[in-house]
Amino acid sequence: MPFEAMMGAFEKDRGWVNFQIESFNNFLDHGMQEIIDEIGTVKLNPEVGDLKLRFGKVSMGKPTIKEADGSTRQIYPNEARIRNLTYAAPVYVDITPILNGIQEKPETVHIGNIPIMVKSTLCSTYGMTSQELAEKGEDPHDPGGYFIVNGTERVLVLIEEISSNKTIFEKVKDTVSVRINSEKSGFRQRHVIERKPDGEINISFANIRKLPVIVLMKALGLETDKEICFAISNEQRILNELYINLYQTDATTKEEAIEILGKKLKVSEDYRAERVTQILDRYLLPHIGQETKDRIEKAKFLAKVVRKTIMVGINAMPEDDIDHYGNKRLLMSGELLGQLFRSILLGRWGLLAKMSYNYQKLMKRGKHSSIQGIIEANAVTKQILSSLATGNWIGGRTGVSQRLDRSSYVKTISHLRSVISPLTSTQEHFKARQIHPTEWGRLCPAETPEGSAIGLRKHLALLAEITPGLDSKENEMVIKALSG
Repeated sequence: MPFEAMMGAFEKDRGWVNFQIESFNNFLDHGMQEIIDEIGTVKLNPEVGDLKLRFGKVSMGKPTIKEADGSTRQIYPNEARIRNLTYAAPVYVDITPILNGIQEKPETVHIGNIPIMVKSTLCSTYGMTSQELAEKGEDPHDPGGYFIVNGTERVLVLIEEISSNKTIFEKVKDTVSVRINSEKSGFRQRHVIERKPDGEINISFANIRKLPVIVLMKALGLETDKEICFAISNEQRILNELYINLYQTDATTKEEAIEILGKKLKVSEDYRAERVTQILDRYLLPHIGQETKDRIEKAKFLAKVVRKTIMVGINAMPEDDIDHYGNKRLLMSGELLGQLFRSILLGRWGLLAKMSYNYQKLMKRGKHSSIQGIIEANAVTKQILSSLATGNWIGGRTGVSQRLDRSSYVKTISHLRSVISPLTSTQEHFKARQIHPTEWGRLCPAETPEGSAIGLRKHLALLAEITPGLDSKENEMVIKALSG
């Protein structure tokens, strides 16, 4: 098949940015509901009455615009470009109030507007023919896969990340470090386990730095040295390397280990027990579980990691190649918006916190309001639009959202398929900038900018696509099927 015909067939059958559109559609269909389901029932504790709000089904409207006369109507992408408008749709949630234990009639509440990706299932142009698109002033050959914020076309570039829930072992001189990006339902917590040349093994995560891993394992429920040794290994050479960690640990019981952990947190004694429970259950290895009953499983997982860390340290097992593309994943629009939406709703100063504050303020004034009256929908909308307009994302990321390059059709497609690394361009990172053999057929070896960003800003190969992967339940089904 001639090259031009192959490119045309790929564009027609698969599309240049279908993976971005499918990722956004998945966020609308499943991701947003999963985040709302995490909220469950919220308890508000005013001085008068006992009110609980149960969050239910999420629904979306079509992209609309509110005119100066107060009317609301559907809008198309081209009109948003010409009039410098935001191409967005309202988000509604069914919320059921439970007052003093009595369930009342559910209300459909507007919690904010979210920008809609052009060509997605909620886009006004979805399913239209080329002739219908032309009649509406739209380009029939427009690939979609971008947003329109205040009349400006914005694209969420692909972000290269270390794979979640996977241990990556590295060795620099005589120091072994282990990375674990533990993720559950969009919440990600980074863990670093380090084995020093003298054999001491520490772990850092959340607000804890360099905690002896044996102390953590004892706090999780493996109290005796015998239990810890048995969980790690029965090989004498590995146990010989472990003994220094047992001797240097002051804790002999679970309670003493929890006390050491509490002192590491540097909080007052009144809140220490609550904070330790939160650290062990919520922030430590959330992909294994976030309940107290999961602590033993976490301790056993750490034991396996410690065994492999020692084996890498004594050259009984090779280290991992962090630049291998099997150890990386690409975050698409759905995952990035999911992280942002989750932070805006569940964050410290998020929607739920503001709801509780607004309700208590009204109660103190002796006023009553509907559920819609205590929800700041405009605040949610502004936070989402601010991140899309500036490119500043949660986690300190910058440049996530960029202005779409429209200088030519080829440059537009190239921009929609660009990949950026989280590494800073001001540092050397020689290995990260080099072409890795596992990038063959996935990333273009030639299309990268000159200068400080070389090798860190990449683009997908011409015929490359991104597979969505499996969720945790599907992974369990595959593992069970393979294990017989």
